[in-house]
Amino acid sequence: MIGDDAPAFRARTTMGERGLDTYRGRWLVFFSHPADFTPVCTSEFVAFAKAFDRFRELECDLLALSVDSLSSHLAWKHSIEHRFGVRVPFPIVEDPAMGIARAYGMLPANATSSATVRTTFVIDPEGVIRATVSYPMTVGRSVDEILRLVSALQATDAAEISTPEGWRPGDPVIVAPPLTFDKISAKAEAGASDWYYRLGSA
Repeated sequence: MIGDDAPAFRARTTMGERGLDTYRGRWLVFFSHPADFTPVCTSEFVAFAKAFDRFRELECDLLALSVDSLSSHLAWKHSIEHRFGVRVPFPIVEDPAMGIARAYGMLPANATSSATVRTTFVIDPEGVIRATVSYPMTVGRSVDEILRLVSALQATDAAEISTPEGWRPGDPVIVAPPLTFDKISAKAEAGASDWYYRLGSA
């Protein structure tokens, strides 16, 4: 859940052994996919790979997981590079025993198969889950929205602000409203639709 410490783990990946502690001190997008060699998942991995440098600019790493074996992950990465001309530059965790997937709730409670749903966790540098997004198996997630989400979390950590609908870096932010009645009139200023809705810059 949001605000919980992310469950610790250590497992084999396509880039060597990794654990949650590997990413301490950096932001992490940890996401599951139903299965290797599936069309929707392939489209997502191509998009994540193309956006990899944009995540790195946010000091954010990517880590994928499914219950497929390491050999399957390696073969799929090779296929993506060969067929789509895109190298997947982030690790894919193998989880054949489904221990990590169950710890993170990546498997639905009434699951009839081992296929993980499209769950995305944004984990902060302290190892705390800051956001979760889940999609059904038939709908691909938006990599651009995940980038926006990481940027918004970082902006709201840096100052006492919130971000409005559709916010992107450089857009106006929502400034914290006054907490006493006496300050309401004093805070009536340009950019304020009302005392509780004031826009400003980050």
